[in-house]
Amino acid sequence: MQPRKGIREINIVMRKDIHPEDYRLVVFKDMSNEYSFVCPSCAASSETVKWEDGNEYPLIKLDISHKSHPFFTGIVQFVDTAGRIDKFNTRYGKRKK
Repeated sequence: MQPRKGIREINIVMRKDIHPEDYRLVVFKDMSNEYSFVCPSCAASSETVKWEDGNEYPLIKLDISHKSHPFFTGIVQFVDTAGRIDKFNTRYGKRKK
């Protein structure tokens, strides 16, 4: 068994000429419970955050992740960060048939 590689030594092996060239390590942060994780991505971000290893990475803010989604947690939580229910009701709730 080989030892685990550090976070900076990650090798991304993909088929040539079909993927973007700007893959890099990115921090994803679940804003509902402050859980963060690092993984390779090409998602654009204007914010950065200093990670546990002392390096600075681009930050992508998430509304929900596997740590807060009811399917994975088994707990139903009400998450309405953007007022989605109100938007739906104002747009479609008062239509005449």
